[in-house]
Amino acid sequence: MSNTAPPTGQSDDRPESGGISGDDERGELDPDDIYHLLQTSRRRHVLRYLRGADDPVTLREVAERIAAWEHDTTVENLSSSQRQRVYISLYQSHLPKLDTRGIIHYDKDRGTIESTPLAAQFDPYLSGLEGASTDPWPYRYAGAVACCGLFLAAIAAGLLPVPWAAAATLVVLAVAVVAGWHAYSVLGEG
Repeated sequence: MSNTAPPTGQSDDRPESGGISGDDERGELDPDDIYHLLQTSRRRHVLRYLRGADDPVTLREVAERIAAWEHDTTVENLSSSQRQRVYISLYQSHLPKLDTRGIIHYDKDRGTIESTPLAAQFDPYLSGLEGASTDPWPYRYAGAVACCGLFLAAIAAGLLPVPWAAAATLVVLAVAVVAGWHAYSVLGEG
């Protein structure tokens, strides 16, 4: 049984119908409600996470994963304040709103969440999010490899009089510098 009471102190100007259009038998959501529910990244992240879950998940699992996505880190590297900020907003606002609309079943007492059949209506809007990344590191590594390739091509063409042993050393050093920079930046985030 899910807790469908709206969070205390929250007002919502959406219709009282629970977001379901006039065709209640099919349970279709009104496009305005879909866009309204998807306007915040945390609700999109909840739906994205639930797409891959076969069983009910805990609020803690969802909050940790969303916090990790928001901070471009792993769950293990999150601070307690990062976890807590996401947990509280999900608990007080986002999950009750999705539950009230019938998109998820949210048991506030047990802290469990599972998607309903209505959640599938969001799939077309969420597709592509898994592949979207703002991580600059693949580009940095590709740039280092491209520079090394140009360097080696210049040597092979006789444009640069550098011995092959020295060239190999410089290529390894260039890749090591980029990898070290990457490791340092990741450790610096934690």
